[in-house]
Amino acid sequence: MRTAKTTALALTTVATLLATAGAASADGGTPSPGSTPTGDGAKALCKRVPKIEKRLERALDRLQGDAAQRGSISRLEKRVQNARKAGHSEIETYLNDKLTFRRSLVPTLEKRQKDLAPVKSWCEANKDGAGK
Repeated sequence: MRTAKTTALALTTVATLLATAGAASADGGTPSPGSTPTGDGAKALCKRVPKIEKRLERALDRLQGDAAQRGSISRLEKRVQNARKAGHSEIETYLNDKLTFRRSLVPTLEKRQKDLAPVKSWCEANKDGAGK
């Protein structure tokens, strides 16, 4: 008897959830693909500037670290040398491609840092993007 009540309750719960989900999707909860943003997101960006600065600094510090620093260019260069010495050409090729990409990250992150400085100044001068 208890199993029948538990099964009935479970089926009722599932049916209710499915009906609710169907009604929610009929309301059109997501915006249409043709809709355009109403603003430039300045307020949200100003709020995130300190976190973005920290993230960029951490990434650049890691990339420019010494061979003991995990994720650094120096460490990866050492791994490429080790693969070359060991005669593992496939590993060397893979690590070399990875090294090329990692080296290309440095100028990109430095440019983002430079681009972020005027944004930070603008946010400070405009009340964190709160108004015009």
